[in-house]
Amino acid sequence: MSRRRPRTTAAVLLGLLLTLIAASPALAAGYRYWSFWDGAGGTWAYATQGPSTARPADGTVLGFRFSVSKDAAAEAARPRAAADFEAVCAGTSAADGKKRVALVLDFGVPEDAPGGERPPQDAPRTACAQVAPEATAAEALASVAKPLRYNGAALLCGISGYPRTGCGEPIADPEPGAAAPSASGSAPGSASGSASAPAGSGGPSAGLVAGIAAVVAVAAAGVWQSRRRGR
Repeated sequence: MSRRRPRTTAAVLLGLLLTLIAASPALAAGYRYWSFWDGAGGTWAYATQGPSTARPADGTVLGFRFSVSKDAAAEAARPRAAADFEAVCAGTSAADGKKRVALVLDFGVPEDAPGGERPPQDAPRTACAQVAPEATAAEALASVAKPLRYNGAALLCGISGYPRTGCGEPIADPEPGAAAPSASGSAPGSASGSASAPAGSGGPSAGLVAGIAAVVAVAAAGVWQSRRRGR
């Protein structure tokens, strides 16, 4: 009888683990959100801070891309315009007590738009924000692209009123258009730690990972206790 208990406990907990995985699409799903990018060295790099905490220096290029894609630097869709400060801010003269931040706003493709909406324009929009030296990326964005929309967790949900609703919702089967284009940005977030993501955050799948780890730990403890009692 004592030998059956560990097997029974392990089987029950394994079933719970499989149920948890099946019930959550987090590992496979994409997300519809504005991702946040740094124009590092002329190419786009997934931001490691959110817009509300990042304080770009004068001459910085920042990108925002709305798309359906995974919340990960290697899988999120990059802005489809070059990370070129001079191209964006050449017509804005430097001013004392101000910094210039080049912004690339890519509203994405119609396939990624929420139901009943479409991107306000096809090509990415660029703007040169001239703001106070201590201004955050969010403040630079607000100076050129109002209205902005945030949720209760300070996640950036809408830029220039797009989209009207929704914020980082999971999409079970991302459309082919969600694939990330080349790093050159010739052609999409977080978010929280990232752009707006769900833009560089750990991503919405972090909760699932923690849940799986917890179930595995409970399973191991249950088997150990059962074996101990059976001795």
